[in-house]
Amino acid sequence: MSLKDDDGRAEMRARLQAELIDSLDEELEMELDDERIDALIGETLGAQAPGPDMDRRQYFAELLRLQAELVDLQDWVVARKLKLVVLFEGRDAAGKGGVIKRITQRLNPRVCQVAALPAPTEREKSQWYFQRYVSHLPAGGEIVLFDRSWYNRAGVERVMGFCSDDEYEEFFRSVTEFEKMLVRAGIILVKYWFSITDEEQHRRFLMRVHDPLKQWKLSPMDMESRRRWEAYTKAKEVMIERSHIPEAPWWVVEGVDKKRARLNCISHLLSQVPYRDIPRPPVSLPHREFHPNYIRIPIPDSMIVPRRY
Repeated sequence: MSLKDDDGRAEMRARLQAELIDSLDEELEMELDDERIDALIGETLGAQAPGPDMDRRQYFAELLRLQAELVDLQDWVVARKLKLVVLFEGRDAAGKGGVIKRITQRLNPRVCQVAALPAPTEREKSQWYFQRYVSHLPAGGEIVLFDRSWYNRAGVERVMGFCSDDEYEEFFRSVTEFEKMLVRAGIILVKYWFSITDEEQHRRFLMRVHDPLKQWKLSPMDMESRRRWEAYTKAKEVMIERSHIPEAPWWVVEGVDKKRARLNCISHLLSQVPYRDIPRPPVSLPHREFHPNYIRIPIPDSMIVPRRY
């Protein structure tokens, strides 16, 4: 083997290692953003950041291990043509989005999709209430994560007066039958409620108020939901009491510590599907064809993005 070959393999290893590190930087970037926000709160309001939470190295090690398990779960879902639906409910700023990001981060977006429906249109308001959610349900070999779900009627619509008392009662008459029907149709249905304290939601809202990168997350509806904390608490208690059924029970994720909440939720989700390893054939890259008469057309300098970094 020539020295040139050795140099080429060493360079390839270095490039692969850099690529692997780059794939992990996204998670580190999100975690550093949390620290940046805590510091911003302290500087702006003189408020003390919360005490140190889970050790970062331990968190990353567990997160990557669980994400590898999620890939195995995904392969099992595809191989067995399973249909998995996961509902994420909770107060504003409870951490639902953060968990969803970590679940989908390493998965195939064609297999694992996120459904975050906007407010219903006038046409949708005239439909059967569950109709617009049905179109997002998975086919065989798919996973759908609902970032808020049909339980909007039991939460925000109830508290904000967007539905009548009759519509609210009809929802509870229908929702358990609807979910039993989904389960009978072979859908694995998992429902999570993310629970945070009054004080923690207040702190996270302050982050959004004072962070220009996250102010877009604050809507007038969010501000009103903060004012109506007790009304949301009552609505949540009624919702869980009236829709906690053996076929589709509620699971409560304690969300004050965001890192532990993510790990606990992912670990629990993995326990809800009895998946096993799928044998994978060895992968080898094919030899690239080379044609001596092929000449690449040069790209004009005017088309190149300026190298500012």
